[in-house]
Amino acid sequence: MNQFEIQDLRATIAGQEIIRGLSLTVPKGEVHAIMGPNGSGKSTLAKVIAGHPDYTVTNGAVLMDGENILELAPDERARKGIFLAFQYPSEIPGVTIANFLRAAVQARLPDGEELEATDYYAELYEKMDLLEMDRSFTSRSVNEGFSGGEKKRNEILQMAMLEPKYAVLDETDSGLDIDALKVVANGVNSLRGPNLGVLLITHYQRLLDYIVPDHVHVMVQGRIVRSGDKSLAFELEEKGYDWVRDEVAEPAVA
Repeated sequence: MNQFEIQDLRATIAGQEIIRGLSLTVPKGEVHAIMGPNGSGKSTLAKVIAGHPDYTVTNGAVLMDGENILELAPDERARKGIFLAFQYPSEIPGVTIANFLRAAVQARLPDGEELEATDYYAELYEKMDLLEMDRSFTSRSVNEGFSGGEKKRNEILQMAMLEPKYAVLDETDSGLDIDALKVVANGVNSLRGPNLGVLLITHYQRLLDYIVPDHVHVMVQGRIVRSGDKSLAFELEEKGYDWVRDEVAEPAVA
């Protein structure tokens, strides 16, 4: 089955349940957007999918093409084809973008197969041109001294180089001005196709003007409470989240 499927997922941190019976399916070739207010558990969901050690899964499964990746370590999940673009990308002083990406691409190759340097740099420069990134960035330390827009472009560059099966983009629009947003969105759109499924997490409808989703889901208090097409995002923009909060009776997630 060529899809990413979350089945009745429940997860806690420090004993507090954040994800509360969430189910969602993202087929390859589709972009699904999750919208929701602060504290709804959106970023927690991304971290649980990636295997963040602070979170404990108490129920459910996360299936990638039929395989439950919850049984795998974070690095194994990445090698299987999961990619997470962080809301707040980390800085890695002393490690250049070129060396970081080369190590990441090499790690996905079969044992004994070596990455050919000429081919690697040709592909890297091609993807950087697509994202309007100056090639001098290859010699800069990962995200060190980068603006918000540069960090997000670097995340999308990583996705372009790693060619995952499924990508989770956590608040890709966070901290971006309109010009940077357009460049990042163009980069994501250029990667869309039948071999990639995307789960796009955002607060605001404006991102969806540039990365138009196939489906929109509303997440409140740890679960999906409503799903629809792009028009649902416009409805949220107009009415806010109060009109869906009443559908969930449990106390709000802290």
